[in-house]
Amino acid sequence: MTAESINKEIILEGVDPRELYGAQDVYVELMRELSPRVKVVARGSSLKVLGAKKDVESFERKIGALVAYYVKYGHISNEVVTQAFSTGLSDAAEPVSDKDTIVYGNNGNVIRARTVNQRKLVEKYSKNDLLFAVGPAGSGKTYTAIALAVKALKEREVRRVILTRPAVEAGEKLGFLPGDMKEKLDPYLQPLYDALNDMIPAAKLQKYLEDGTVQIAPLAYMRGRTLDNAFVILDEAQNTTRSQIKMFLTRMGRNAKFIVTGDVTQIDLPRKSDSGLTQAMETLRGIDGIGMVEFDKRDIVRHPLVKYIVDAFDKRAEREAKALEGAPVVRMPKK
Repeated sequence: MTAESINKEIILEGVDPRELYGAQDVYVELMRELSPRVKVVARGSSLKVLGAKKDVESFERKIGALVAYYVKYGHISNEVVTQAFSTGLSDAAEPVSDKDTIVYGNNGNVIRARTVNQRKLVEKYSKNDLLFAVGPAGSGKTYTAIALAVKALKEREVRRVILTRPAVEAGEKLGFLPGDMKEKLDPYLQPLYDALNDMIPAAKLQKYLEDGTVQIAPLAYMRGRTLDNAFVILDEAQNTTRSQIKMFLTRMGRNAKFIVTGDVTQIDLPRKSDSGLTQAMETLRGIDGIGMVEFDKRDIVRHPLVKYIVDAFDKRAEREAKALEGAPVVRMPKK
């Protein structure tokens, strides 16, 4: 006697179907492979499942556990789907991760600390409320900081994330750029948007930006504010003056985490000696609750050529500095 077949529609609640299905329905395909006894059709916010009653009910329980996991931890990955449809996810299931995982991004992407100094930044984050992360372009200092901020937001350690940077870049003046203030500033803030787009679903990020849960603004907008229950990142801090970085650091309120990132070899101020970042690090080094991580060429995680490019420019700067030291001093005759 053949088992009774049923056709069940499972309505997905509390989860974005795109997160559950994965990019190009990759997770749905995995569910089908792991549930060969049922036929699964994904349409909008529902799954239609056809098969023997006990197999359909089993599939429904697994989907329920998967949705509960997503609601609790904010991510789904191939490993999570495999566990849900093989050994199963218990109500008290711990997140599927490894020791270097910081947060789970979109489409199950795992955001990890990939280098020694990225791991050091993650480690010092748990012990300090203010961190300085300095080093060359491409070393992942800002990306790692934003991953820590998203993790804190997802785990409700803070109520909002604020990303800021000074609007001083490579000789361009905002006043000469077209558009209103937001249109003028957005190109300077784009790297921060890019990182957030890797870690937060587009619809949720848009909601966060609209309700102020995530704020991206130029440094000048921080003046006069007290930032309570917030994770705040100051990027490109080498382009702050001493008064600007002091203003920023004194915005710290209750239950706040601050990370300051920058690259002292890319100072765009008229006089490099005016950089508030180097002065702040010299002044605050050794104070309890303040940690410092110095990234180097070994941490660069962009294209392999970037390491060689940074190295070549550093060597040229060293040669030029030595040449200046050995140059004779020319004194102008008095009139």
